[in-house]
Amino acid sequence: MSTKGTKVIRTKTGHLLEITDENVQSVNALKSKLKRDFGNDQDPLEDADQEHVSKKLRSQKPAQEPAGNLPINSDDFRQYHQAKSRVRDFYKEQHEKQTMAFNLQARVNFKTKTRAKMTIWGALCKLSMLIDDSDPDTELSQIDHALQTAEAIRADGMPRWMQLVGLIHDLGKILYFFDSEGQWDVVGDTFPIGCQFADEIIFQEFFEGNPDNSHPIYSTKLGIYEKGCGLGSVMISWGHDEYMYYIAKSQSTLNEKALAMIRYHSFYPWHREGAYRYLMNDKDLEMLQEVQAFNKYDLYSKSLTRHSVKELEPYYLELIDEFFPVKYIEF
Repeated sequence: MSTKGTKVIRTKTGHLLEITDENVQSVNALKSKLKRDFGNDQDPLEDADQEHVSKKLRSQKPAQEPAGNLPINSDDFRQYHQAKSRVRDFYKEQHEKQTMAFNLQARVNFKTKTRAKMTIWGALCKLSMLIDDSDPDTELSQIDHALQTAEAIRADGMPRWMQLVGLIHDLGKILYFFDSEGQWDVVGDTFPIGCQFADEIIFQEFFEGNPDNSHPIYSTKLGIYEKGCGLGSVMISWGHDEYMYYIAKSQSTLNEKALAMIRYHSFYPWHREGAYRYLMNDKDLEMLQEVQAFNKYDLYSKSLTRHSVKELEPYYLELIDEFFPVKYIEF
């Protein structure tokens, strides 16, 4: 396939994200590779849709209504216009600082060290000290939210692997206690890096302060990607989703549906608002439905009700052991 007039993120040795994941490289080397591959004299992108993806999506509607044991009014959630100032302040900082340069460095940092070795349950207990500044729906700690989500999934009789996803989907927020620069590189909605910031992203106006927003390549619709390249080839903004995805992928036996739920559960512009469809492939169509099914529990289980950590601990310790063969996880 000719790539003339198309800006891609492929090299002779493979996709750049794959190279980043598999081989630790310096940020300078990655920047040099981008400069060599793309240069500054590229032709403008053609704005075309993927008809085969669009046709399949026309019959799909996001699963927004609560499941059987979640009789919640969906209008009560994600009301950002009513959110406290801390939420707006968070997103302003996040949108301005989530750049390509930062994301490349964050992945290099992830690959070059182990921050701690602890049990999954120990990490969850540590999250009792964290309240998510980006969340307008709850001010309970993260372990409370984890148990609320897992218990809602369990109450609906969903598979054990999905119950575990409910328990650990936000466990990547443990990154906040290690080498994060603040909550902006840990929590919040996620979005692709290296292409245009979609209008469907919450507080989209705050991207005005992001240097990538005026970059000659990163600010275009496709940016460094190809139409239909698949989300697996797209760099999603660094935070707890990406961090926990890589940990679960390498240290658990969770299936690909579970891994997609972990990786994309904060990607609201995609799974809730319908953005970035032109980057999807057929596999993403399948995973979209799985992520939407999980999202009901993640979002609508939030309440003031707190579960007893002590009472639930035996059940979830057994569940953790079922899918994490090694007791002490490298974070």
